Amino acid sequence: MRLFQKDIEPRCAYCAQGRPLGDRVICARKGIMDPAARCRSFRYDPLKRVPPKPAKADFSKWKDEDFVL
Repeated sequence: MRLFQKDIEPRCAYCAQGRPLGDRVICARKGIMDPAARCRSFRYDPLKRVPPKPAKADFSKWKDEDFVL
């Protein structure tokens, strides 16, 4: 998943018109909204989007010999 993709699913959590308010979002047009909500006036702000955490590497299948030069 990339932050700057063009076909982003609209959500109030990363809309340019919304501001965080605890666990809710306050919208300039609609008022207090759920972060997963959306409306027609959605404008994407990539700086509000938090990327998912990377998966942790699983080194259990490797042996110590695999890391020796």
